[in-house]
Amino acid sequence: MPSYVVTGASRGLGLQFVSTLSSDTQNVVVGLVRNRAAAEKAFGKAVPKNLSFLEADITDLDALKSAATETARLTGGGLDYLINNAALISNTSRYRTLGDFADDPQTLIKDLQVSFETNVIGVINTVNTFIPLLRRGREKKVFTLSTGVADVDFLNQLDIAVSAPYSISKGAVNVAVAKYNALYKSEGILFMAISPGLVDTGELVPSSDNAEDMKAFQDVVGKFAAYAPHFTGPITPQESVNLMLKLFEKSSISNGNGGTFVSQFGNKQWL
Repeated sequence: MPSYVVTGASRGLGLQFVSTLSSDTQNVVVGLVRNRAAAEKAFGKAVPKNLSFLEADITDLDALKSAATETARLTGGGLDYLINNAALISNTSRYRTLGDFADDPQTLIKDLQVSFETNVIGVINTVNTFIPLLRRGREKKVFTLSTGVADVDFLNQLDIAVSAPYSISKGAVNVAVAKYNALYKSEGILFMAISPGLVDTGELVPSSDNAEDMKAFQDVVGKFAAYAPHFTGPITPQESVNLMLKLFEKSSISNGNGGTFVSQFGNKQWL
């Protein structure tokens, strides 16, 4: 029975992951959430027996340790897949550049700090907490969701200046993934960073009454369309999850995937 832990499982891609994975009754699925009751409500139907929601914010180390203990009880002590989905995309800087905070450095500093706390430190603490279970798993695979806008070549090609704290923190976690690969590949534990693509999770498009944010959003979308002529807009969470699960299954250390940062297609085509 394959076992999975998905962080940030109460909405968006995390919720889609646990919904899709738990539809196979052979899987044991654990979703880490901030509020279990809210997650169960968001699930939208009766929670199956092979899915458990556990309360654990990835910025809370004690909660992560408790979740790992409970996960071990549910899985028999091991873990096959850890999916680091939880992340923060700050509304403060989502459609702003670093230069926009030149006269307000404290706001930028705080935004960078909270972005790193979740997107880097939270992921590191999650991995360190669940490593003992992964060592006892069969598949031994860790996937961290990243973003194409953490790819330096992509940023330079398209001149994307907005959402800097998010991009910077995701670039940092990509390095953490490579460091974990160097540390654990000899034990057969696979680490990869994967961009899910541009996904419509209901939070992508800014409010229509915010003209400045809408202009910045449309500018980025226009650059995406120029980069990928086939691009017709965001994909659905189900489409993204389906692509990533196929990639999870076929990726391995022996195939040279350890420590890599790729798109949902398994390459550097971000859209």
